[in-house]
Amino acid sequence: MRAIRAVGRSGQVRGAENALAPTRGAVGLRAAPWGLMVLAVVVGAGAGAGSVVFRWCITAFTHLFSGHADYAASPGSDNPHVPWLGAYFVLLAPVLGGLLYGPLVNRFAKEARGHGVPEVMLAVAQRGGRISPKVAVVKTLASALTIGSGGSVGREGPIVQIGSALGSTLGRIAKVTEHRMKLLVACGAAGGIAATFNAPLAGVFFAMELILGTFSTEAFGATVLASVTASVIGRAAFGDVAFLTLPAFHVDHLAQYGLFALLGVIAAVVGVGFARVLYLIEDACDWAWRGPEWLRPAAGGLALGLVLLALPQMYGVGYPVLEKATAGGYAVGFLLLLLVGKVLATSLTIGIGGSGGVFAPSLFIGAMLGSAYGTGVHQLLPATAGSVGAYALVGMGAVFAAAARASITAVVILFELTGEYSIILPLMLAIVLATATSRLLSRDTVYTLKLRRRGIDLDGPARGRR
Repeated sequence: MRAIRAVGRSGQVRGAENALAPTRGAVGLRAAPWGLMVLAVVVGAGAGAGSVVFRWCITAFTHLFSGHADYAASPGSDNPHVPWLGAYFVLLAPVLGGLLYGPLVNRFAKEARGHGVPEVMLAVAQRGGRISPKVAVVKTLASALTIGSGGSVGREGPIVQIGSALGSTLGRIAKVTEHRMKLLVACGAAGGIAATFNAPLAGVFFAMELILGTFSTEAFGATVLASVTASVIGRAAFGDVAFLTLPAFHVDHLAQYGLFALLGVIAAVVGVGFARVLYLIEDACDWAWRGPEWLRPAAGGLALGLVLLALPQMYGVGYPVLEKATAGGYAVGFLLLLLVGKVLATSLTIGIGGSGGVFAPSLFIGAMLGSAYGTGVHQLLPATAGSVGAYALVGMGAVFAAAARASITAVVILFELTGEYSIILPLMLAIVLATATSRLLSRDTVYTLKLRRRGIDLDGPARGRR
């Protein structure tokens, strides 16, 4: 009898152990250090795949609405789908796009409207990293439709929000702690940036500097794994090439450092000005529109179409125009016109309810400013000024740093784009001065200002979670 009881008890113990085995595995995935690493790789893979799908959608919708893979590469040309309209098709493209993404955003995920990064920052700071899984799908379609139909915004904000939503969704499925949920959201952001721009280091520092707002060994390790995984997928799809073709960078004379320093201060004024104009135009659109929100992008699309008709270079993200400017392909007056046009077109796209990022527009604005500044300096000091392209590159990093106050990210991404170490010293000088001047001019960044206008302080106590 004792032997039978012993066997019975043994069977019960073994049965209990077998029942607990999956639970222990799940607990290990949620709490063990290796569990975070596994989840980071999965999030990175998801963000990389999401980036591929997102870029494919942008290309497909751009071809659908304009008849070109990138209309900014041949601004002012006809749309082969409707040749009888000539260049005037740009009046209708934003309206048609708005009729598609306006109801989509208004019905399924209103947080997909705008440039995306502030919503992710808020989710991490005050909502435990919780982001609705619907955002990933809606943001992909809405942003691709916005950019494809002529919206003058970037793709980094959307892919950050898409990747972060994937990270948050996986965290919910795995039932991780709040701390790890935030890390997975940051992993999604890092992976999205890395795959979209082929800039794995920039993805890591973007996630820690802007999304988490802190640096730690654990966060660094997780975001690096996600970034590397996403980069591998991105390179498999798009090749191991930079998303921009930029000129060689050289510092030919020590006096150029003084010129770069002055450019940094000027860039701060432009970067802060861009953020202010962005929300002034959004306020004007709020004041002017009295109809249903789902119809707002289509109605406002007509105003955007008028801007595109006057300056077709503003269609979409505008990387071909940026590359031509850094190569010295425009006169000073036209460079300044493109700068003002980008500020207006981006602000109007966001103001009417479009979906897209402000990172690429800030690079564009910085390139126009730097090219104009470099051209002017070259005419005044031809012996010491150096190449115009050098000022364009530094201007790109300085304007973004001033607008977002992400100085480390700005240095790293420009370094990754050029692959030249010689850019580091002048870039660091200009970016530090731009960031410091920006702090003197404004309390908020282009990201936090959106939240503060809604009465949200990221440093304040957490609010109710959704």
